[in-house]
Amino acid sequence: MTVNLLDFDLDALAAYCEGLGEKRFRAVQLFRWIHQKGESDFDRMSDLAKSLRGKLAGVAEVRGLPLISEHRSADGTVKWLFDVGGGNAVETVYIPEDDRGTLCVSSQAGCAVGCRFCSTGHQGFSRNLSTGEIVAQLWFAEHRLRQPGGERVIDNVVMMGMGEPLQNYAALVPALKVMLDDHGYGLSRRRVTVSTSGMVAMIDRLREDCPVALAVSLHAPNDALRSALVPLNRKDGIDALLDACVRYLERAPRDFVTFEYCMLDGVNDSDAHARELVRLVKVRVPCKFNLIPFNPFPASGLKRSPRERVAAFARVLQDAGIVTTVRKTRGDDIDAACGQLAGEVQDRTRVHLRLVRAPLRAPAAAANP
Repeated sequence: MTVNLLDFDLDALAAYCEGLGEKRFRAVQLFRWIHQKGESDFDRMSDLAKSLRGKLAGVAEVRGLPLISEHRSADGTVKWLFDVGGGNAVETVYIPEDDRGTLCVSSQAGCAVGCRFCSTGHQGFSRNLSTGEIVAQLWFAEHRLRQPGGERVIDNVVMMGMGEPLQNYAALVPALKVMLDDHGYGLSRRRVTVSTSGMVAMIDRLREDCPVALAVSLHAPNDALRSALVPLNRKDGIDALLDACVRYLERAPRDFVTFEYCMLDGVNDSDAHARELVRLVKVRVPCKFNLIPFNPFPASGLKRSPRERVAAFARVLQDAGIVTTVRKTRGDDIDAACGQLAGEVQDRTRVHLRLVRAPLRAPAAAANP
């Protein structure tokens, strides 16, 4: 099988070209053609040496993901479904906003974490995506959406699509480096965000290898409730997670961590839960909260918190001096909102056989101080 050049960050591509007897500057030229111009035909790479084009022919290719479908929402959101083989498909979402264009990228076919409120996790896990499959989502969207005259529309990438990015670390980091490279997409570290369910050891590794903006799916103010919602919490717990967040900020491009908090009616959305969150993070972790309206799906057994309840919860955090936003629901009409990405996955984990379907009841929040 031919080598997919989307699998390489610039250093890896330079090493590959060196193996073909070429100098690094040829790899830079090739990298720019692929990522800045979206070109996949070596013969059209006009300033690339003819000898290199000849060497690449038959041994290398720029292989994107086959597109299955494209859906456009009334609010401008676009969702693509890509075929990743083996009966699996992943979803990628573009979200236009007044001040930026955000691409939500998937890292796995399915997800093994199994968070109670996430439809992606409910369908189980099939496999990790390769670096090339991660990058291919940006490569496709960037050149599909680019305006006449070459004006770019994607300036923000969030690893918040299908999967837990830090469980696919070996493929994730080279993909991030392609996004950040000035010869690639030239994105700022502040504009690339990795969202994690809370893999403490891997947060520490990312801090050393490629610190970008960090978002953590918190969703609860105590271990009992968080373990019921986010199974990963049973391994390390909230204290260890918050300590990892503090360490991460020593290298991070932003001076705060974003905590994602999915608002679940009668489960984690009381004023008492909000006050418990304040006590948990106020003096410990510089942070902001992003409150996410839950997008219900039948198998979850959960309901969305009423708008008034979300507003009251936010006020408790804001009154304590914590920056808090409520995420706008985007792409509802095309099932592209947070927690709705499901794709098509051949579940290798038989997650449906081990999901607990009993009603989820929130443990009592800690008493008021």
